[in-house]
Amino acid sequence: MNAPLPDHVLPRVDLRPMPAGMLDALRARFGERCSTAAAVRDQHGRGESVYDAQPPEAVVFCESNDDVQFVVRLAHEHAVPVIPYGTGSSLEGHLLAVQGGVSVDVSRMDKILSVNAEDLTVTVQAGVTREQLNREIKDTGLFFPIDPGANASLGGMAATRASGTNAVRYGTMRENVLGLTVVTASGELIHTGTRAKKSSAGYDLTRLMVGSEGTLGVMTEVTLKLFPLPEAVSAAVCNFPSIDAAVQTTIQIIQMGVPIARCELLDANAIRAVNKHSKLALHESPLLLMEFHGSEASVKEQAETVQALAAEHGGEAFQWASTPEERSKLWAARHQSYFAALQSRPGCRCQSSDTCVPISRLAESINVSVDEAEASGIPYWIVGHVGDGNFHLSYLMDPDDKAEVAAVERLNVQMVQRALRLGGTCTGEHGIGLHKMGYLLEEAGAGAVDMMRSIKRALDPKNIMNPGKVFTA
Repeated sequence: MNAPLPDHVLPRVDLRPMPAGMLDALRARFGERCSTAAAVRDQHGRGESVYDAQPPEAVVFCESNDDVQFVVRLAHEHAVPVIPYGTGSSLEGHLLAVQGGVSVDVSRMDKILSVNAEDLTVTVQAGVTREQLNREIKDTGLFFPIDPGANASLGGMAATRASGTNAVRYGTMRENVLGLTVVTASGELIHTGTRAKKSSAGYDLTRLMVGSEGTLGVMTEVTLKLFPLPEAVSAAVCNFPSIDAAVQTTIQIIQMGVPIARCELLDANAIRAVNKHSKLALHESPLLLMEFHGSEASVKEQAETVQALAAEHGGEAFQWASTPEERSKLWAARHQSYFAALQSRPGCRCQSSDTCVPISRLAESINVSVDEAEASGIPYWIVGHVGDGNFHLSYLMDPDDKAEVAAVERLNVQMVQRALRLGGTCTGEHGIGLHKMGYLLEEAGAGAVDMMRSIKRALDPKNIMNPGKVFTA
C-alpha cells in the first residue's frame, strides 16, 4: 500500500503567494469580512484533524453567491488556491491550506431558502447546519435525518459525502442530496439536479460534486430530501458481554431485514468517557444504542425482535428511553463521545479511522482491529454506525511521542488494509482529505485515480480548488 502522509507537521507544498493586488481587491470588496488576523487564519487552517494548522493567507466571510463568485474569479485570475470552509469539523485535513491561498467561509450563508413540504424537499444555503435545519422545519412535521456527530454545515456534509447514526435506514448524503448550486473554478455559477425524485438527463453532476471535498467547486446552495417525523420513536440500550456479541446481534438484525433506524456500538472505553463527560451511569461494557421509527405497532414489533436477538448473544439490561428528553440525552452523549474521549487524556490528539465493510464481514474487521488495539497499549475507543458496517477506531496519542505516533499510523494502515481485503472501503464517511490519499490509491487503483485527476484537470485547470487533497495533482 502507498503509505499515507506520515508527518503530522506538514511542510507547505508548492506555496503560491497571494499577490498584493488580490488582497487589496478583497479588502476593498469585503472590508472587515476579509481577515488576515493570525488567530482567524489559524482557525481556518486546522479543523479537527491531527495535523498542525496550515493557515491560509486570508479568510473571507461570504454572505451570498455573488460574494463567493467574486473571490473565486479573483483567485482564478491570479491562480491562487481556494479552500471552502463550513464549521471546521472535518477530521482528515481537508481545511489545511497546504499551498496557501484564501479560505472561503460560508458559515454566514445560513438561510433556509425554500421548504417544499408537499414534495418533501428543502433548499438551503451551504452554511446552514443540520441542527439549525431541523429546528427551523420542526413545525412542518418533517426532518432531515443525516447526523454526523458534529453540528456540521450542510455544504460541508455534501462535500464529504457525510453519513451518521441514521444512515442504516435513511442513507447518506449521497442518497439525500437532490441538487446543488456550485461556484466553479472559473467563478461561474451552475445548478445541478432538480427537486424531482429522479432524472435521466445527462451526466449526474450532483453525484460528481457530492464527495468532491471542495476540489471541484464551492457549494453555495443544497437541495435535500426531507422525511416525515415518525409516528412513534423509541430508543433502547443493551449491554453485551463482548464486542463480538454486540456485533453478531447487529449482523442478525440487518440480515433479518429489521428496519431499525439507528444501531450504534460503543465499547467499554467509550462508555467510561461518556459517563464521566455527560454525567451518565451506563454499564461499562460493550453497548448497542438503538432507535426504532414507525407506527406504534411496528416500533413494538421491531423492538421485540431485536430484544430476542440480543438475548441469544448474552444481551442484558435492555433499557428503554421512550420520552424525547431521555432519547435526546442518550444521543447527545453519543455525539459528544469524541470530545469526551479527548478529555480523558489531556494533551492528546485523536487519530481516527472509519472503515466500512460488508455487514457479513463486520465481526472479523472489528475483532481483529480490537486485538491489535489492545496489544498496542495505546488508549483507544470504538464507536460505530455498525448497522451499515461502519465503525470508528480512535487512538488517543501523545503528539510529541514519535514512537507512539508511528505505532498508531501502523495500526491504521493494518485496519484499512483489512477493510479493503474484506471488500470494504478506507473511509465510510470522513473522506480522503490529506491523510487517506494513499489509501484511496490502494482502494480504487491507479486507473480510477487517474480518471479522477482527468476530471479535476478538466474542471479546474489551474488547480485552485482545495489543491493537495484527495490525490496529488
